[in-house]
Amino acid sequence: MSAERASIAFCLIGDSDLTLFSLSSQERLRRAFRRADVEAELPAGELESAKGAAVVIQANYVFDEALIRALVNSPGVALKADNGEIVAAHGEGIENIRAAFSAVAELDEAARALFIVQDAAALASAYQKALRKRAAPVLLPLDGADAAEIERLLFGASYKGVTDVITKYVWPVPALAVTRWCARRRISPNLVTWVSLGFVILAFYLFWNAWFITGVIAAWAMCFLDTVDGKLARCTLTSTKLGDVFDHGIDLLHPPFWYYAWFLGLGLLLASSLEWALWVVIIGYIAGRLQEGLFIWRFGIEIHTWRPIDSWFRLITARRNPNLLILTVAALLQAPDKGLLAVAWWTIASFIFHTIRILQAFAGQLKGRAPVSWLQAQNQPGAETSAT
Repeated sequence: MSAERASIAFCLIGDSDLTLFSLSSQERLRRAFRRADVEAELPAGELESAKGAAVVIQANYVFDEALIRALVNSPGVALKADNGEIVAAHGEGIENIRAAFSAVAELDEAARALFIVQDAAALASAYQKALRKRAAPVLLPLDGADAAEIERLLFGASYKGVTDVITKYVWPVPALAVTRWCARRRISPNLVTWVSLGFVILAFYLFWNAWFITGVIAAWAMCFLDTVDGKLARCTLTSTKLGDVFDHGIDLLHPPFWYYAWFLGLGLLLASSLEWALWVVIIGYIAGRLQEGLFIWRFGIEIHTWRPIDSWFRLITARRNPNLLILTVAALLQAPDKGLLAVAWWTIASFIFHTIRILQAFAGQLKGRAPVSWLQAQNQPGAETSAT
């Protein structure tokens, strides 16, 4: 934690009877401030002895985590809700902290005039790079609200905007139900990740032994829990760097092992004629990841967020879930060998598509049009902003 952050405190005003994902409003805010490296809490009764800076905030509202981070970095700014009410303010120095308290707790107009007043959209960017989407930050009153509806909104806010077709269209409803179930039982995201790792190993074993249908069931269970653990972490504000590395490490490493086990499950005599397909799938998977890394390294954005066509192709590109969908259909048709062949050809097609897109990005940069995500704010100088 920086010395600058260490000098900031937060002061919670009011509360709500609603719990969201089994967290009270005040506990959600405390977790959000801790994740923003603000540990010190300033009770309202200690304003007279306050030093440094403080963010005074109404706890009868639910705040997007991005708003908390933005408030911490914005001294002299007050946040207003859609109804015009001041719900948070960042004051520096005892007089400004008192003014922030008055503006938030007492809706004092004179105190409000001391701050730059912004709404949620102005304070925190709608573009969320980590989640690959544009979405207005959540800021809603809790008094008289429907907890289930707000949980649904928070869950939606935690969901990635650019992802595969299964994650985007099939998982949201059941994943919300399981996320709620886990939150109520205080199940940690890391425990969910450990269970998903168990399904990785189980699917590998089943594929190896040619139990393809039961294998894809285990594989889909892993893919589903891979969605749940991230949403649970974000909705309960419990994600950690170690947990993130653990989760993404599993995601990155396991697909080639599944493909290899599928190949072995086909049998030695049949598998020998499909060895080329196995190597295409494995090498193509690695090459695809390298393509994504190259695009991020060279242009600073993910290849799937460059233009709408790239975001659309992410729905079906040769990554784990679309490939598993192909293998599932093949298993149900009792043609697992054809499934491996189909994944190999789709891997080749996806690699060619991304190669063309990378070459187009380099060509655009040479002409002075640096690639910019279509999800970002437009009109950046020298940037390629076409959304074709």
